[in-house]
Amino acid sequence: MAGKAKGRARGIGAWLRLGLLAVAVIVAIPLVLVPVYWVAPPVSTLMVSRYVTGQPVTRIWRDLDEISDRLKTSVVLSEDGQFCRHDGVDIAALRAEIEDYLAGGEARGASTITMQLARNLFLWNSRSMVRKALEVPLAAYIDFVLPKRRIMELYLNIAEWGPNGEFGVEAGAQAAFGKSATAFTWREAALLTVALPNPHVRRPSNPTAGLGRVASIVEARARQFSWQAACLFIGPPDL
Repeated sequence: MAGKAKGRARGIGAWLRLGLLAVAVIVAIPLVLVPVYWVAPPVSTLMVSRYVTGQPVTRIWRDLDEISDRLKTSVVLSEDGQFCRHDGVDIAALRAEIEDYLAGGEARGASTITMQLARNLFLWNSRSMVRKALEVPLAAYIDFVLPKRRIMELYLNIAEWGPNGEFGVEAGAQAAFGKSATAFTWREAALLTVALPNPHVRRPSNPTAGLGRVASIVEARARQFSWQAACLFIGPPDL
């Protein structure tokens, strides 16, 4: 009996060591890759999934200064108005989200652009509190390692932006409007921005009345509060 107990204990110990090793590897991946992404163009987990399953992936990299200033401003005002101020996580918005969730309310998101980047780079798309809990430290680490301009550059180049495997704003712009992401009207910038949450359904080239109204709100906010995106521009933005 004693021998069986010892054997069982050794088996449990081996599984625990294997589990700890797996956790260490998972933690080490972003710790190592985020500094690499200062200079190297990454791919998202969704892009990798599509590559593995043989689905098309289109991504044309654009440096941040090659992307329309109106588009960058619209994305900030639509997705994360405090982007230039917080350290990767909007604590006030996250606290309100947690309080609503604990009170039985529906989750609203509270994801910053940096948290969305963390998800795109290292996590999965389906919503869960586990994923949200992982996004927070990852976003804080990304913000600590990378400057705001690089964070936005990565985000704009790996976000899913079209229904047929278009990733990044350049591929999204060409699919939607047949033009480059280097120059947009305010309307085009707003329409492309509001497609982000669900590019499989939201079509900026043929917006529904509801999508058009949302785009109008984003456009008005971007025009009025463009200063909230100031950290993305070295000189005066071309607005």
